[in-house]
Amino acid sequence: MSDCTHDCSTCGESCGERTEPQSLLKDLNAASRVGKVIAVVSGKGGVGKSLVTSMLAVTMQRRGYQAAVLDADITGPSIPRTFGVYDQCFQSEDGIEPAESRTGVKIMSINLLLDDPTAPVLWRGPIIGGVVGQFWTDVHWGDVDYMFVDMPPGTGDVPLTVFQSLPVDGVVVVASPQELVGMIVEKAVNMAGLMHKDVIGLVENMSYFQCPDCGKKHEIFGPSRAETTARIHDIPNVARLPIDPRLAANCDDGRIEAFDGDWLDGLADAIEKL
Repeated sequence: MSDCTHDCSTCGESCGERTEPQSLLKDLNAASRVGKVIAVVSGKGGVGKSLVTSMLAVTMQRRGYQAAVLDADITGPSIPRTFGVYDQCFQSEDGIEPAESRTGVKIMSINLLLDDPTAPVLWRGPIIGGVVGQFWTDVHWGDVDYMFVDMPPGTGDVPLTVFQSLPVDGVVVVASPQELVGMIVEKAVNMAGLMHKDVIGLVENMSYFQCPDCGKKHEIFGPSRAETTARIHDIPNVARLPIDPRLAANCDDGRIEAFDGDWLDGLADAIEKL
């Protein structure tokens, strides 16, 4: 091109002189600092991804860190209810102010911006991806040590937007024991690999039921495949969450911060060492 400035950062043309890949990372809100960003993904819905996201944020908050949750599941947000947070977010001179849970976990979700949280979000993929990007650029997160991104299921527009737009430091994959789900999990793991993101750990949710009377563990959905899947994909950490009515009650009542259990402590240790 005759008018080329040889500065690819100011040009959108795809010419022969463009030799370096162009970063799609978005700038964080100017008044914020985020230490580590952890994406929580699954190959399909209904496996407890939002539960794991919430529990990890609570665990890191209990350890004395400032945790935050970016709810990227725009069409199916559940994080606010899990934490019992319903107040709408508001605009300040620094940006959109996130909500805070009872223990101080910072939360941003589309449901905290809607007048009616039960209204369906009927937006196409590019708009949804743009909103997720704005949760990173326009929200005044302040000083955050660990941010957990609750991703929608699958490998579509939003996961791609998050991996390309946010500086993701690691990925946690959530699965359930069924064989079909195990196959779908491979898609999520492979997507992380294609995006050059390390998988920190695998969480097998609904892994077993422990009898409250005798203490025996029953694998309701069949034998666990977590260790085998982790070994195949060289995933270093495995956690198994039980079928526990108390966890379900905590989510339904907006009291996830009251959960009692050390199931994710090993995974939290790995995240802490990033």
